[in-house]
Amino acid sequence: MFPLLLTDQLDDERTWVFPIGISGSLSHDLGEIEAEIAALAEGLDKAGEIRLFPRPLRRPAKALLVGIGAGDESDWRAAGAAISRAVSDNEPLQIMLGEQVAMRALAEGLWLGGYRYRDAREEPRSAEIQLMTTTPQAYAESLARAHTTAVAAWFARDLANAPASLKNPDWLAEEIVGAAAKRTGVTVRIRTGAELERFGGLRAVGAASKFPPCLVEMSWHPAGATTHVALVGKGITFDSGGISIKTRPGMKNMKIDMSGAAAVAAATLGAADLNLPVRVTALLPLAENAVGAAAYRPGDVLTHYDGSTTETTNSDAEGRLVLADALGYAAAELSADVIVDVATLTGAAEIALGTRIAALFSHDDELAGALTEAGRSAGEAMWRLPLPDDYREYLRSEVADRHSSPTRGAGAVAAALYLSEFLGDQAANWAHIDMAGPSWAAETDLEITRGATGWGARTLLRYLEGLSA
Repeated sequence: MFPLLLTDQLDDERTWVFPIGISGSLSHDLGEIEAEIAALAEGLDKAGEIRLFPRPLRRPAKALLVGIGAGDESDWRAAGAAISRAVSDNEPLQIMLGEQVAMRALAEGLWLGGYRYRDAREEPRSAEIQLMTTTPQAYAESLARAHTTAVAAWFARDLANAPASLKNPDWLAEEIVGAAAKRTGVTVRIRTGAELERFGGLRAVGAASKFPPCLVEMSWHPAGATTHVALVGKGITFDSGGISIKTRPGMKNMKIDMSGAAAVAAATLGAADLNLPVRVTALLPLAENAVGAAAYRPGDVLTHYDGSTTETTNSDAEGRLVLADALGYAAAELSADVIVDVATLTGAAEIALGTRIAALFSHDDELAGALTEAGRSAGEAMWRLPLPDDYREYLRSEVADRHSSPTRGAGAVAAALYLSEFLGDQAANWAHIDMAGPSWAAETDLEITRGATGWGARTLLRYLEGLSA
């Protein structure tokens, strides 16, 4: 990750960047070139719009202008991402900042916009960017939090972008163990084989793959923590659909079906990096949903961690089966104050809300509000959908406690209601985020680089920060 440095010294050897708000005002006395830059800035209203100064300068050698719109967090984040992409990766910059700057959002945008997948052929940005302000000490903490957020998002993106030929459950678990080992106070336990006896959904989904399933439990438990948050993330390392096989277009990108697991792991590591006084337990049920002689079938009845049963009506509705076990475990064993699960769960959520907004479900108004606000601040939008009890009728089975995939519509709602059944009394302090749509970007836009977005890592980290405020 390229370096960002706060400074109060002008550097003529760097390209100067001038953020321009809707007022068009400049934040520095630039002498003879000020009038020319002000003229070029006229009409530069859109956040992230870039204009190159049209002639060589003696001081500095090159300059460009970037719009920051109304100057809110999303505008500064968009401006930062645009700056990262506007110049070559080895070009050193100095961004000229005034008194009103959303420093964390700007820095997040710079780092997020400069993301490259670690195994991609394209080289990542390497040149340092200086953030010029007369009061650098005032922004040191904001810059540090931005760095932690960007590290979390990059980690989640890297995991999701990794090809399925590399990313089986063992590989993913090892990556998380390796990342945790670099942090003091983060522990990881991995359950496999006989340790998964009670996890009937997870075992069934992973049964046909030559790569066995596992459950990763990561813990950040700082001294003095008074709040315990359990984060649960769907971790299907590749989803063929199983016997209910997907179409070729629908299967092609299923390497990202573990994006929920990546997000909760990244947020937990971020909490440790920030030394947040919040206890976090992340549960990552990892499996590959393959086709084979050992595959579970539509019509099978599975027994989950809590002892209840599910009739499986569609083997491509596998995510809720592994989450059911993890949520049942969380409710029975963790005594958490809050449980939040994150999953690329249903195409229905994407149909309803598109590719930039996740679906949020919760019985708890306060929790739903806190997560929505965290997402707004982080730049990851959510929209709350209902959990009507009368829709539980859709889950009725004649041979089990419920069936897994209703055929009567409201797919995202029914899936959320299904998950809530495994929480008992803790359903009152639970939230489910279906981020199937925004987990992948078909093209680069704002701070999102084409590919896996790492959606959820930023939101969950902001939410955990809010609990410690």
